[in-house]
Amino acid sequence: MALNRFMKIRRAYYYLFYRLYKLSESAPSKWWSDWKAALAIVALEAWLFLSVGVYYAVYTKTAMNLEISQPIVFIPLIIILLLNYSMFIHSSKWKLYVKEFELLPKARNKVYGRIVFILIACVIINLVFSFYLMSRVDWSKYR
Repeated sequence: MALNRFMKIRRAYYYLFYRLYKLSESAPSKWWSDWKAALAIVALEAWLFLSVGVYYAVYTKTAMNLEISQPIVFIPLIIILLLNYSMFIHSSKWKLYVKEFELLPKARNKVYGRIVFILIACVIINLVFSFYLMSRVDWSKYR
């Protein structure tokens, strides 16, 4: 049962890559579309982790030092980069998924595409909202 869920999550992850890949392919510059799609996923994941960190800081009222040299920053970033590199760039498996998703019925692909872009919008809105909450805290009381 858990393996089945993992496979569905992995398939959804590849579909996210597929939609971002197709978006990169429709841009005027089509070179390195796989790298651009993988980089967009890295950015989304980093923003998601950053928003969780901001929520934690707001909830606990602790100031955080988020510099790239801090282990709390660079360890998750390296894990994200390695995961995405191994899934999308290093192997050619993503090409098989792109071909598979191209064969989906147009209506289904449209619905899945909307879900992907709603998910992307939610990640971005979540990050903006977390910074909004952070701006509402009077940090001078907690330093």
